[in-house]
Amino acid sequence: MTDKLNFYFETAKSAKIGIWEINLESSQVFWNAVTRDIHEVPHYFIPSLEKGFSFYLEGENRTRIKRLTEKTISNGIPFNDKFQIITAKGNVKHVENIGQIVYKNEKPYKLIGTLQDITKEQNLIIELQLSVEKFSSIFSSANDAIFIIDTSNGLITDCNPRSSELTGYDNNELIGLHNSKLFPVELRTELRLFLKYNLNRNEYTLNETCIKTKSKDIIPVEIASGKKFEVDNITYLVCYIRDISERKNVEAKLNLLSLAASETTDTIVIANEKGEAVWANQAYLDLTGLNMEEVIGHKPGYLSKGPETDLNASLLMSKAIKNKESINITILNYSKNGEKYWFEVNITTVFDSKNNFVNFVGVGRNVTQRIEKEFALKSLLDVTNSQNNKLFNFTHIVSHNIRSHSSNLSMVVDVIENTDDINEKLSYFDLFKEGTEKLSESIEYLNEIITIQQKTNIEKTKIHLKSEIEKTRMALSLSIKESNILITDTIPDNLIVTVIPAYLDSILLNLFTNAIKYKSPERNATLEIGYEIIDNYTVINFRDNGIGLDLKKNKHKLFGMYKTFHGNEDAKGIGLFITKNQLEAMNGKIEVESEVGYGSNFKIYLNEK
Repeated sequence: MTDKLNFYFETAKSAKIGIWEINLESSQVFWNAVTRDIHEVPHYFIPSLEKGFSFYLEGENRTRIKRLTEKTISNGIPFNDKFQIITAKGNVKHVENIGQIVYKNEKPYKLIGTLQDITKEQNLIIELQLSVEKFSSIFSSANDAIFIIDTSNGLITDCNPRSSELTGYDNNELIGLHNSKLFPVELRTELRLFLKYNLNRNEYTLNETCIKTKSKDIIPVEIASGKKFEVDNITYLVCYIRDISERKNVEAKLNLLSLAASETTDTIVIANEKGEAVWANQAYLDLTGLNMEEVIGHKPGYLSKGPETDLNASLLMSKAIKNKESINITILNYSKNGEKYWFEVNITTVFDSKNNFVNFVGVGRNVTQRIEKEFALKSLLDVTNSQNNKLFNFTHIVSHNIRSHSSNLSMVVDVIENTDDINEKLSYFDLFKEGTEKLSESIEYLNEIITIQQKTNIEKTKIHLKSEIEKTRMALSLSIKESNILITDTIPDNLIVTVIPAYLDSILLNLFTNAIKYKSPERNATLEIGYEIIDNYTVINFRDNGIGLDLKKNKHKLFGMYKTFHGNEDAKGIGLFITKNQLEAMNGKIEVESEVGYGSNFKIYLNEK
């Protein structure tokens, strides 16, 4: 008997089954080592009935174990149930407890039982239940229609509520329906092969097709097949069907938009939130000379900047993109082969319905012709304004000077008419003659000015400046000799300027004669002629050491008509005015540096464009 008992205990220990006993006569309780391990108590722990009950979760578990124990002792009815306990270390465990009465002399003697830790098994069962619940929830609430098909006959054995919404059939009509009935006749062969392929390969696949609803409507769908599974020797296949009508409509619209964007002459670029291009149409590629690889992933315009590109315009675009703002701007760009073009671009920031940034859309066009016309119009307006100002000045000159001469002549005629003395009349003829000569001279100057202002389109030619200076020196050789002025120049023999020759001849004569007229009596007169290149101008310097000018007092009227500053009898006040007009007619200009008592430097700017 003892050997059998030991065998029993060893077997229970190997199977990790706990053994417990309650002596009903002495109330002593026995736990074997496995029972102690399950409760996570030390080997020296002395169990009791109340201590044993205290390990069961307070509430339903503890109440139930007490009730079953009392019932077994009273009525001798065995129990077998599952409980949750809290071990001495605070761990919650699931246990299976079995108890029964042992009789001695037909009286209850002991309550013995076994205890087994079933925590892992119970957790698996709970997890499986949760999975079933989750699957049931997903199956019922999925947006896709889900069909479970018996592969032996092709019949639908189960489906979710969405299946009814999609097909128009109620669930009772769908269950038992052959799956092919859901598709148009012309597509059934294709779908049969699709399902057969999935069944053989047993892998997830996707295909686009159409279904035919109960009301005969054709709906584009996406059909997916999962892996097959087997229950009671029957193989099933799960199919997911998704309505893609909206996506197809969007795709159709996008295709139309894409076609329109591809064919339009306007350039279109779509960029991400960093401003990097994700798409560009052919018009943009044609305008810039770039290929798609040079555009995608880069910021549009990174290869379009050149020496004349406006840096401020580029900074404005960068700032707008950084702040996710829309902007409209016109900028000078360069194509890949270096050709300049004016580019007007409207960058729009696109947001979705929740105000989340989507992308930038830049729509632009080549506006070079328009800008060039605007420049030409502005230039024409500038010329017109200049001509109007000159006309106003000219009118004032004509009004003032001719009226003065005519008034003087009228006075002389009036005096002659009102005297009877022949000698007195004859004496006034000299005044009349002088007045007519002055009037004729004024008219001649005015004609010359009109000629200059009218001939703004005379073609310029290239000439050697050194030769022209020598011609002027020879023409004025007598005046130069009499004035004892020393004229030197540092003009190279090969220096070529682009001018209207007649105007340059007049300008040189005026500047030479001015140096002679206004030499200083206090020193030997000199005139030094040099040159320098400034931007697009060849600048000729005429530096003398004459009496000089008070520029603070006279600079504003220095180049006016009939303006004289030194009281010379032969000064007409017309030379510098004509010089200024001739230079402006050649798109040039004149500047002066001067100081009284030290001389002047007249700077002639000859435009080489």
